[in-house]
Amino acid sequence: MKKEHTTETDLFKILDIMDETGIKYYLDGGWGVDVLTGKQNRQHRDIDLDFDADFTDDLLKKIHDIGYETVTDWLPVRIELWHETYGYLDIHPFIFDADGSAKQADLEGGFYQFEADFFTTVPYQDRQIPCISQKAQLLFHSGYELREIDQIDFQNLKSLE
Repeated sequence: MKKEHTTETDLFKILDIMDETGIKYYLDGGWGVDVLTGKQNRQHRDIDLDFDADFTDDLLKKIHDIGYETVTDWLPVRIELWHETYGYLDIHPFIFDADGSAKQADLEGGFYQFEADFFTTVPYQDRQIPCISQKAQLLFHSGYELREIDQIDFQNLKSLE
């Protein structure tokens, strides 16, 4: 049976791995919301990371070497992986520009654009964690029918205002 939730311990293990690689990254998704709010607010199926696309091969080698298996490969948009101990990891290659903005490939061959203020670093559990900003997270939680977990994330993001 596959591990269905990632824990804070799993999160810290993945962040440690990312820090060891030296690859620029930002925490995204539900764990990103929880880091912004300063506490875990719900269970998380996966850990979402946006990372420097120039290092896709290096990152994939590193995480495959520690036992992750690719579950979904939608490169250049995203790759979902699974590890029996650490659970699911969803990685998204970003192309970072000198001005701090970035873009990510979309499934139609174009790009999503991300402003420089979509990226931040916040303190969480005695660490400084690079993550997607509240502004970006609120934008990402709009324009679609929110699932229950998205509603939880949205309310937690709004509580920061």
